[in-house]
Amino acid sequence: MKTIVWVVIYFMALVWSAIDPRDFYTWFLEVLPALIGAGTLAATRRRFPLTPLVYILILVHSLILMQGGHYTYAEEPFFNWLKEIIGWPRNNYDKLGHFAQGFIPAMVTREILLRKAVVSGRGWLNFLVVSVCLAISAFYELLEWWVAVLSGTAADSFLATQGYVWDTQSDMGLALLGAMMALLLLVRIHDRQLTALQR
Repeated sequence: MKTIVWVVIYFMALVWSAIDPRDFYTWFLEVLPALIGAGTLAATRRRFPLTPLVYILILVHSLILMQGGHYTYAEEPFFNWLKEIIGWPRNNYDKLGHFAQGFIPAMVTREILLRKAVVSGRGWLNFLVVSVCLAISAFYELLEWWVAVLSGTAADSFLATQGYVWDTQSDMGLALLGAMMALLLLVRIHDRQLTALQR
């Protein structure tokens, strides 16, 4: 994907997301990781360019965050429709977000670990990738808790638990599943792109 296409899609989605969001405080909290990610990519683009696969995955994750920020995770309309069709007791858009929270960072982590030669064995590589993704997920759950404590009921839409007592555990479980699925599905294409990048 061309850089200009990536940037246009990102900023169009960001602007749309910021126009009359359901709750501006929630929008800011949800979109902040996408803003930090884009800033980091811009700052490191020349000295540490990433593979096209990783850039696309980061864009997809940003779009998921912006969609959730605009509507809030508990009120995302497509998943509200799915909730009615499938008979879910809650809107599960946040579960997609937590799956992505493992799936996308898995490839980012894998790329950094391989290119920086942190590990050489593929077994240790996979273990560290999954561990980093779980650490990110656990930190995010702690962050949600801290926001809830500091802001009280204003954080309800950010937490998006919707009364589900196992929300935190299922969020981390889905991040774990996402990380493992990324390693199962994307390693070959990622290795090819890494080889092309290093030529």
